[in-house]
Amino acid sequence: MVLLKVINLKKWFSMKKGIFGTTYYLRAVDNVSFELRSGEAVSLVGESGSGKTTLGRTILRLIEPTDGKIIFDGKDITHTRVEELKWYRRSASLIQQDPFGSLPPFYTIYKILEEPLIIHKIKDKNKRRELIYRALREVRLTPVEDFAPKYPHMISGGQMQRVAIARALILRPKLIIADEPVSMLDASVRIEILTLLRELQKTRGISFIYITHDLSTTKYFSEKIFIMYAGQLVEMANTDQLIKNPLHPYTQALLSAIPDPDPENRKKIRKVPPGEPPSLINPPRGCRFHPRCPNAMPICRREEPKMKEVEPEHFVKCWLYA
Repeated sequence: MVLLKVINLKKWFSMKKGIFGTTYYLRAVDNVSFELRSGEAVSLVGESGSGKTTLGRTILRLIEPTDGKIIFDGKDITHTRVEELKWYRRSASLIQQDPFGSLPPFYTIYKILEEPLIIHKIKDKNKRRELIYRALREVRLTPVEDFAPKYPHMISGGQMQRVAIARALILRPKLIIADEPVSMLDASVRIEILTLLRELQKTRGISFIYITHDLSTTKYFSEKIFIMYAGQLVEMANTDQLIKNPLHPYTQALLSAIPDPDPENRKKIRKVPPGEPPSLINPPRGCRFHPRCPNAMPICRREEPKMKEVEPEHFVKCWLYA
């Protein structure tokens, strides 16, 4: 069953430049389409500035979309008024990148977890306590009676992120968007947190969109990987399939850049694409990767390729496979 359907979604930010105040548009998300099934985990991978976070926040309606459609659980929520989205706020949650900044410093952990329950009118105090303690146990912050009265500064960064996860889980959502949830944590804690999220995803049947720039962590978490470049998706496939057989030159470059612990493999030359990602105010004509692509052809400079299914459930946006 499809839980989330994104169709030709756009988020353009208007910007004024120059002495005459000419309006330009930063095309942070530009014609993105995909489907997410119930209980499925997807990794959204790309460089900083590729539009990953903007896409996630637009899907959650924390940012208003410019065009396209967002259909959640069969309902079109693209232009639903904010005051009518309370049911969606309960069904879709966000885990932010920075656990230090996402938790109110003057609230106890109990109060942090209680706040969404109060907002969604769970009035019974005993019921709220039961839900809070259950959420703390699920993220393995035990004994819960010791953690509940503490303040964020009294616990470690990894424990803070567990509190953020508990807050996202407490209303029993169908969808969680995790925006770089381990990038600010020590390496020793990252796999532990991702493993916890994966276990919760499987036991609860939650759909996850895991936003990251680190392809090496996706194999621990997701069934599928979506590669994003300059505001657009360029490749989508099952995790094993994409890692073993990347088709888009940008995906190949990302995989090549992953450090390899094998000393013999370190001698191999990495395929790092030259140059920088394009400006999203004035993206290049045709394929957006063509100025950096070693396989660029004349058509790449003229026309934008369409997403094509090259192999079963393996889609790529590249003229090499047209």
